[in-house]
Amino acid sequence: MFCFIRRVGLNRLSAGLKLGVGATLLLSACSVTDPAEETQSSAPGDGTVTVLGVIVGAEQANLEAALAPFEEETGIEVVYEGTDAFTTLLPVRVDSGEAPDIAMFPQPGLMKSLARAGELVPLDEVLERPALEAAYGDTWLDLGTVDGELYGIWYRAAVKSLVWYSPEEFEQRGYAVPETWDEMLALSDRIVADGGNPWCLGLESGNATGWPGTDWVEDILLRTAGPEYYDRWVEHEVPFNDEPVQAAFRYFGEIVHSDGYVWGGKVGALSIPWGDAPQGLFNSPPDCFMYRQGNFVTNFFPDDVGLGETIDVFVLPSIDPEYGAPMLVAGDVFAMLNNTPEARALMAYLATPTAHEIWAERGGFLSAHQQLDPAVYPDALSRKLGELLTEAEIVRFDGSDSMPGAVSTGTFWSGMMDFVAGSSAEEVTDTIERNWPETRTATE
Repeated sequence: MFCFIRRVGLNRLSAGLKLGVGATLLLSACSVTDPAEETQSSAPGDGTVTVLGVIVGAEQANLEAALAPFEEETGIEVVYEGTDAFTTLLPVRVDSGEAPDIAMFPQPGLMKSLARAGELVPLDEVLERPALEAAYGDTWLDLGTVDGELYGIWYRAAVKSLVWYSPEEFEQRGYAVPETWDEMLALSDRIVADGGNPWCLGLESGNATGWPGTDWVEDILLRTAGPEYYDRWVEHEVPFNDEPVQAAFRYFGEIVHSDGYVWGGKVGALSIPWGDAPQGLFNSPPDCFMYRQGNFVTNFFPDDVGLGETIDVFVLPSIDPEYGAPMLVAGDVFAMLNNTPEARALMAYLATPTAHEIWAERGGFLSAHQQLDPAVYPDALSRKLGELLTEAEIVRFDGSDSMPGAVSTGTFWSGMMDFVAGSSAEEVTDTIERNWPETRTATE
């Protein structure tokens, strides 16, 4: 069910959302009562709330548009600062006593570290749980929870467990979308037999070279060992070189090491930029027929591509039927560092569908908010991906983004390059395990 939006007094919200700001907010009508039943606050909204995040450039205008109704309704000014050095800058600000009121974390690893260090405000002190449960599924609430306390409200999300393909090319050749890993390998063999390359793959990404390979391994591990094991692996409660992890590498090897599977072979996989790799889908005849990557890759597609028409997606198929096809995701999560009335008000607004729908309507945005009206998405593919986010039974965040920096942006990335180049799963995972840092800090 999706809810209509209306104005409600913050004085009334103090009972339902534990807010104490005298102003008005746009909140979901399904989680609040009639404002006429309450006494309006006489104090006007004022003050500022500071936010530090990773959204910069053209996307910052979309975020600011999404926040504009909050500023208009409350009189509170949102002072947003975007930075490409978020994971370095935020801990420095915290240590110097100059923390922003709210931070927009690009991954939960740093959020968890700051929560455990006592630097974040638990949201149960700010918002009523029923309102949050109406907005998000249990999995997304769990992703914002640290040691039993909820700290994060998810905002922009990304679906990673996607395989891109051309429906027209599949139909012309009689190819069917695979429903299992074995069917996908059988399809790959058929494409090779027909004289084509089933897969495009690019691991080059400048200083981040290798990261697309980590997503493959994470997706596979979820499908072979399950979400509980995956969680233990991310937290290093099992060694990185444990047999199930090595097996996930070998499954990936079935793609990247099979003759004829990858356009350009391993040399191409190692050298082609990840954003250029899907271009092979659009050539005539295609250089490849499938490309696994998150929804954000559409930023690199030709302008005339019809999303959901010229190009479409299927979810990376299941391997073990017990676990089905879990959803690997990424995204941005808001958490509060300073418990001010203005910060509490903004966190409440971010939990409403309005804050999500404004950017979704502009395009290039997906949300896991259950009350978001899917009609606001500008195309059929975005609506399809939005449904995947909200309806998936098993959802897990990108594991490498939650690991210590020495692993996530170091040995795991380089290890994927070594594996594709020819190193064994045992050699690569042994190296990563041997170099896992002994302790983790808030800057990792």
